[in-house]
Amino acid sequence: IRERMPQAKTLLDVACGTGAHLATFREEFEETAGLEIAQPMLELARQRLPDVPLHQGDMRDFSLENTFDAVVCMFCAIGYLGTVEEMRAAVRAMADHVSPGGVLVIEPWWFPEDHVEGYVAGDLGREDGLTVARISHSVLQGRATRMEVRFLVGDASGIHEFTEIDVLTLFTKDEYTQAFLDADCSVEYLPGAPTGRGLFVGVRRRPSTTDLPEGLDQR
Repeated sequence: IRERMPQAKTLLDVACGTGAHLATFREEFEETAGLEIAQPMLELARQRLPDVPLHQGDMRDFSLENTFDAVVCMFCAIGYLGTVEEMRAAVRAMADHVSPGGVLVIEPWWFPEDHVEGYVAGDLGREDGLTVARISHSVLQGRATRMEVRFLVGDASGIHEFTEIDVLTLFTKDEYTQAFLDADCSVEYLPGAPTGRGLFVGVRRRPSTTDLPEGLDQR
């Protein structure tokens, strides 16, 4: 964001979850805000960041009063949308909240060619007397990854287990690229960081004088 708009002061985090990314973003930007569809997540985010404006809304059709120098959607949240049309609607809604010359950043889910059938991942975390083990198994479901995730949670009261099923669409690089272009943004794909899936980064097009009503200019 700084490389493309050094003077950026405001940021919106779409699908902000419990506010973990926002807790870092607020250290870098003068004003931050978040959008989240899930009320339980939003409640946790408000506990974490009581002084940050947080809105409940759907990334596909949200409408806030403000625009921002930067809009971000992290940790492949956009992959939970089920169709290309929904993904395109979300990119358009996000771009509509980016000020002209501002930056749109979206972290995608994997591309179709990256899918590994039967892939297994595992993680272990410990903090303040709590231990959490996570193991996932992924298979192809249509053009999506169906990921079964099992958690073992241990604390002083004992060991508990629960399972979640995540279905994330394998949109293509070209589909993301076209969605950015059709939302009046430039686009480039930066592979790798932060989680190996890379980032799509776009800059919102500034209106030209031909886009403005007769008698007006960019001043």
